[in-house]
Amino acid sequence: MIYRDGSNRRTAAVVLCAGKGERTGLGYNKMLYPVMGEPVAVHSMKAFIKAGVDEVLCVISPSDDDTVGEYARELGAHICTGGETRTESVRAALSALDDNTDIVLIHDGARPFVTTDVILSAAETAAAFGSGIAAVRATDAIKEVKDGIITASPDKSSLYNAQTPQAFCFSEIKDAYDRISGNYGDDAEVYALAGYRPRISEGCYSNTKITTHTDLIERSDLKTGVGYDVHELVSDRDLILGGVYVPYEKGLLGHSDADVLTHAVMDALLSAGGLPDIGRIFPDTDPAYKGCSSILMLEHVGKLLKRRKMLPRYISAVIIAEKPKLAKFIPRMRECIARALGISPSMVNISATTTEGLGVVGEGRAIASQAFALVGA
Repeated sequence: MIYRDGSNRRTAAVVLCAGKGERTGLGYNKMLYPVMGEPVAVHSMKAFIKAGVDEVLCVISPSDDDTVGEYARELGAHICTGGETRTESVRAALSALDDNTDIVLIHDGARPFVTTDVILSAAETAAAFGSGIAAVRATDAIKEVKDGIITASPDKSSLYNAQTPQAFCFSEIKDAYDRISGNYGDDAEVYALAGYRPRISEGCYSNTKITTHTDLIERSDLKTGVGYDVHELVSDRDLILGGVYVPYEKGLLGHSDADVLTHAVMDALLSAGGLPDIGRIFPDTDPAYKGCSSILMLEHVGKLLKRRKMLPRYISAVIIAEKPKLAKFIPRMRECIARALGISPSMVNISATTTEGLGVVGEGRAIASQAFALVGA
């Protein structure tokens, strides 16, 4: 790798992607979460390739070999199997690197916004002083707390937030991990425990780590969709709305259970996900869907979205009906739709209105529904 002073040192980057990312609530490895059209892991690896490192070693769990591992192979990165903890994964990666490595940069794959300047600063500081820990000054007031009570207010002028990459002279960090047992939060801690002196390098406030569901929402490519449906009211049919049976003298006519609310929600989700509408996925010419529960169909739509690494983030729907009165049934409708999609009822809003006697709905001949959906990866 050519440094900015013209020197050339064999430099490797270890990109840690073996975690489960359970705090995001995705149900899959957050390294696969798409940001600006590409998975988090790809952004992280590409950052080091762009910076010109000699080798990128992507640390993965065995279950992600055909996903994260495949992305790594396509980029020309090497692959290493990680351990149960971050410390174990780093230790495995250091053992897998060539002993001729001069400088190693260790990076959390969940920091996909790292820049070339941050990478070069860490590497060059490590080349000069043995270590370069990307860090930024703490901006918030820091408090020490015990049992919910603030016990001290440290002077933040000397406090920094450590980031990654954390760069080291390879022989020194390898020695540190060989001698220090246990599990630690970052590499600078292991390095210090081994008797070395970690030195900070220039970080960046945009070099954030994706950890929680909120981080995903802030960085996600959210898409919206709209759905609309209307069905005729007829005798001798049950009235089903949002998966809930509503006692009434008439029900909605349709090939399935004609749940107009759920149909509108499905079309909104499919629209947001860039998928065909329900008429193409559940054609009314297919006997398999005759009398079918629309809630079961909604579960299938949720699975289709999940295959595309997309999840419902918010649903807002309105039922347009002159009769019957629906207010007391709406909480159960929200619960039923949310359960079918595996989301919280707080992410589903349903209201009901009339047309003041206008049109087929106002004449009591039909019920309609309109829905909007927000879908994020």
